[in-house]
Amino acid sequence: MVRRALISCSDKTGLVPFARRLEVLGFEILSTGGTAKTLTEGGVRVTDVSDYTQFPEMMDGRLKTLHPRVHGGLLGRPDLPGDRQSMESHGITPIELAVVNLYPFVETISKPGVLAQEAIEQIDIGGPSMVRSAAKNHAHVLIVTTPDQYDRVATALEHNSVSLEFRRELAAAAFEMTALYDRAIADYMKGLLTDYDSEGPETTFPRKLALQFQRHATLRYGENPHQQAAIYHETSPHPATLAKAEVLHGKELSFNNYLDLDAAMQIVREFSKPAVSVIKHNNPCGCAISESISEAYVQADACDPVSAFGSILGFNRTLDLATAEELCAPGRFIEAIIAPGYEPDALTMLTSAPKWRHSVRLLKSPALIDSRPRQLEYRKITGGLLVQEQDDRPEQTHEWRVVTSRTPTAIERADLEFAWAVCKHVKSNAILLAKNGASVGVGAGQMSRLDSARIACEKAADRSRGSVAASDAFFPFRDGVDQLHHAGITAIIQPGGSKRDEEVIEACNEYGIAMIFTGRRHFRH
Repeated sequence: MVRRALISCSDKTGLVPFARRLEVLGFEILSTGGTAKTLTEGGVRVTDVSDYTQFPEMMDGRLKTLHPRVHGGLLGRPDLPGDRQSMESHGITPIELAVVNLYPFVETISKPGVLAQEAIEQIDIGGPSMVRSAAKNHAHVLIVTTPDQYDRVATALEHNSVSLEFRRELAAAAFEMTALYDRAIADYMKGLLTDYDSEGPETTFPRKLALQFQRHATLRYGENPHQQAAIYHETSPHPATLAKAEVLHGKELSFNNYLDLDAAMQIVREFSKPAVSVIKHNNPCGCAISESISEAYVQADACDPVSAFGSILGFNRTLDLATAEELCAPGRFIEAIIAPGYEPDALTMLTSAPKWRHSVRLLKSPALIDSRPRQLEYRKITGGLLVQEQDDRPEQTHEWRVVTSRTPTAIERADLEFAWAVCKHVKSNAILLAKNGASVGVGAGQMSRLDSARIACEKAADRSRGSVAASDAFFPFRDGVDQLHHAGITAIIQPGGSKRDEEVIEACNEYGIAMIFTGRRHFRH
């Protein structure tokens, strides 16, 4: 009996050498359109699907493989008398091997300015149908969907060692491919319905949620050495995401590195001026803005130099030589850095001068400062998933209210705006002290807001005098204000909304502290 392979691929990488190996094994090749042309030009003998089905390709290629002789060959079970009789009656011959990958829909919609009609034309119909037919009938049909499978498949056929386990592995990969493909199409079509900003909860959060990610790499371990871990990427990550950052140098990124690098990126995106964030255990232990990126780094590091040892750094400007010299100063140790780019001299210094030169991870994300992806956030709980919008809506500063007798000075107002932007990235309960565009003390993740205020003041020490404070949520009692006053804070920004707001305002007036209510809370659990 003739051995038949059906080949129809958009990605033709490695296809000709693979088809030649199949020819040597005695396979007759069925193919269509561009795939047939590529194989023929490569010296492979091909039977066009239209010649086999006796039905012409039509509608600009939309209709070519959707035919009973094709799907009968993929779905038929020759070992069952009923299937065998039907196949013989209708001139259907079994297809032993299907090599199919799909139109480049995801690649198409990733291009800037692509029109909806262009995207829709890249929705494959025949391809997924053949893949699913072959994968369902994997006991009789080998389904091959990616070039990296070619060598294993050819070798297994050459050694007559195609196991049921291998067939199931290929089928699983095939169904995974079509699932990812359909998810991408569904998400794109949903995006055509309405502008994101006009959506309400019912459209932002679908009744059924199917998330699709592709494994990018396994990691050395998770948060702790005894936990296994991996990183998955979205099918088409936004250019300004960590998933699209380029690793230029250093050791393998760890689970915790990824978390801290993402936090570092999110903070520096808040600012148009040169900004640097210093991250430790997913919290900023320092952040600053300045006229130069090197000065911003010096000020950010000064917030808490002890915690900054072994930290992750985020920059919103190209890292220059002056900054590299500061980073390489004796006594400093950096785990990882992410920046839009690196000047050549700076990159050379970071990878050759300090003791930690071989281990530091250097990542480049040019889109970091150009755009900010709007995405949903997902947090796994046992048996379920929490989904929310990111806390990234622009601050409505014109709606802020001065609620005290004294209005902040221009300098205080600038520092309050800076502190408020950084504070929302600190784990709750959060108190952040700032002065001259730099954090000077951070209190994070405490069960009591009073404890967070105390820690922030202790971290700042004498630098707290004349600084301002940001609180991610309201003060439930005046004791937090009392604590900040004793440390020398002159102005406070907070959401307001406590039953004891008047008591807190009265305390501020008593001390001559200016206070702004923003009307917006920034919890970060």
